[in-house]
Amino acid sequence: MKKYFIATYGCQMNVHESEKLAGILRNADYAECNNESDADIIAINTCCVREKAETKVIGYLGHLKALKQVKKDLIIAVCGCMTQQEGTADSLKKKFPFIDILFGTHNTHLFSEYLDERNEGKGVIAVQKDEGEIHEDTPVHRTSGLNAWVNIMYGCDNYCSFCIVPYVRGRERSRAVRNILNEVKGLIEEGYKEITLLGQNVNSYKCPDTQIDFADLIEKIAKIDGKFRVRFTTSHPKDFSEKVVLTMRDNPKITKYIHLPIQAGSDKILELMNRGYTQKDYLNKIDFIKKHLPSVGLSTDIMVGFPQETEKDFLETLKVAEQVKFNNVFSFIFSIRSGTKAATMDGQIEKETKKDRIARFNKLQFDIGVNLAKECVGQKFEVLAEEFKHFEGKPSVIKSRTDCNKIVTFECDKDLTGQFANVIIKKNKNSNLFGEVFKEE
Repeated sequence: MKKYFIATYGCQMNVHESEKLAGILRNADYAECNNESDADIIAINTCCVREKAETKVIGYLGHLKALKQVKKDLIIAVCGCMTQQEGTADSLKKKFPFIDILFGTHNTHLFSEYLDERNEGKGVIAVQKDEGEIHEDTPVHRTSGLNAWVNIMYGCDNYCSFCIVPYVRGRERSRAVRNILNEVKGLIEEGYKEITLLGQNVNSYKCPDTQIDFADLIEKIAKIDGKFRVRFTTSHPKDFSEKVVLTMRDNPKITKYIHLPIQAGSDKILELMNRGYTQKDYLNKIDFIKKHLPSVGLSTDIMVGFPQETEKDFLETLKVAEQVKFNNVFSFIFSIRSGTKAATMDGQIEKETKKDRIARFNKLQFDIGVNLAKECVGQKFEVLAEEFKHFEGKPSVIKSRTDCNKIVTFECDKDLTGQFANVIIKKNKNSNLFGEVFKEE
């Protein structure tokens, strides 16, 4: 049996789309391997949201050149957001002529056809400009443990000035509620314990048949029989509604965890970013969330060094972080994305200034994380056991996750993976939590 190896870069959406690539390859009688040198086909699922991701892809392709010279029949396929950018597929083929198949984000479902063409001796460059229809029958080979990713929508209509996503993912398209519910029911029957709903902006979800919105959708999912959790990502602050918060409050299966990217604390920068809300708008939503979900876990995205960001603007970002006290922050430096409005803005920030600001922000967030962890000591949580680790001469441990997305490690002499347990937090080390199992009286 021939073997495949998939290299994935970028977000959870790409992780799930790589699961679809794997499903297609397995249907074509390929088996997965863990070493690229053993593979008959290597698929590279790319990201272009950050410059760093693009650089990694280019570096990886350079690394594969030597392998391709040794294994003449090795098939190399490149797909995803990077190839969807206008002109990028052609430039990649010119720079790396050994690439056999290039396709974009809108036609993943046709991968098997492209593979057939390559096996007939043809090279393939197939980047579909239009989004087209949503395809419901693409096979999936799930690789994310107890969690199952479920797309509820594709694309984005927001056009933030720094973001390439609308250009490489297309306009917003939502799946029908009936198809989502059928998929989730099947996953629960298969034994998955977490369902994570995916979309570039899940709050914009609108069923094309019934006009059911996102809050109604998650409520319907929460009513499916079985013991499981529902998560979702990502939310846009301007569209995140009070109705969603109240739905989360009233449905125990919906996790009390929200990723709500603010990006920056300064109203001036938020306007330049075309985010559609102010700092006050965002903080008012945070206040409403905390009022109705007091145990909520909050995370966000922070970008520093956006064009025209002054020290005063940056201090506004620090102020928001201090006020909200996020459990987790994905922080990064602004990088120019060709084709976006921010790429040509005046007032680009020097690299050293960006590095200084990201270091200061990360120091603040580290301290916040440690203090939040200290507050958890003595608290009780229901956790889902995700991974069992056995050590020779040492106690075995389980890595688990709370409803509000905190990672808890505890000692256990048997493998509870896939089961729920009650733990009490006994100590923290920095932001890491350690607990022990207890029985409810």
